[in-house]
Amino acid sequence: MGAISINPKEVETAKLHGLLLSAVAPRPIAFASTVDTNGNVNLSPFSFFNVFSANPPILIFSPARRVRDNTTKHTLENAIATKEVTINIVNFPIVEQMSLSSTEYDKGVNEFSKSGLTQVPSVKVKPPRVKESPVSFECIVENVMPLGEEGGAGNLIIAKVVMVHVDDTYTNKDGKLDTTKLDLVARMGESWYCRASKDALFEIPKPIFTKGIGVDKLPKHILESKILTGNNLGRLGNSEKLPTQKEISTFLEDNKEVQTMINNKDIPALHSKVKDFLKEENVSKAILVAFSFIK
Repeated sequence: MGAISINPKEVETAKLHGLLLSAVAPRPIAFASTVDTNGNVNLSPFSFFNVFSANPPILIFSPARRVRDNTTKHTLENAIATKEVTINIVNFPIVEQMSLSSTEYDKGVNEFSKSGLTQVPSVKVKPPRVKESPVSFECIVENVMPLGEEGGAGNLIIAKVVMVHVDDTYTNKDGKLDTTKLDLVARMGESWYCRASKDALFEIPKPIFTKGIGVDKLPKHILESKILTGNNLGRLGNSEKLPTQKEISTFLEDNKEVQTMINNKDIPALHSKVKDFLKEENVSKAILVAFSFIK
């Protein structure tokens, strides 16, 4: 196996574009609604998109110039002209309709009608929102930053959120958005998407809440394990403190199976036991097993 090194200046823009979109993924989708100066509505998705600030609340998306002919998108033209946009979040129930709306219809054609999505009036801006979207953000365009003049060049639309709409179908009992209900989709390379459904979701305790001991503090035999993965080591390293000898002794008194592994110096079995506890999300026991034998 070897690395393929590519100089962006030495490849065609279309090829580089495809590489970037396949490698930098998954990407959230800004389903952007705009109006032109005549009041015609446009609806189009963009996957060069994310949130960049909470105070002030700022979303940024980038309608790039078309690679094939260096033309610009109607969304960009409308955002520059009217300084308003409504950004709708895309989940699985509307992904096919969202994809259909990306068709390059003629200027003035309303993609709400073409896609079959429901146009709902916004409160503070003219561009309507998508009724079927789980969350919609009404925004004022603060700035548009061109990144180049050739085909493929992005145009950063910096949008300040002035109103948020949340479908309470997707909230939990505390009124917060429920990630497991949202069923969001994201853009991958080529014609691929991914779905953040419940089976694909997993949680990792944020290190910012604790000061993890770090992987470097784990026993040598754990670091050299052929059974434990880098993710396993990372979870162990996120433990807040090293176990005391008393804690280890108490644990072994109640876990004769682990004590037998130690007596037999069965390191692979110990590592498998650590892995089993980690699969059960029982990090406290996993770290005890890890430190119960010091090689």
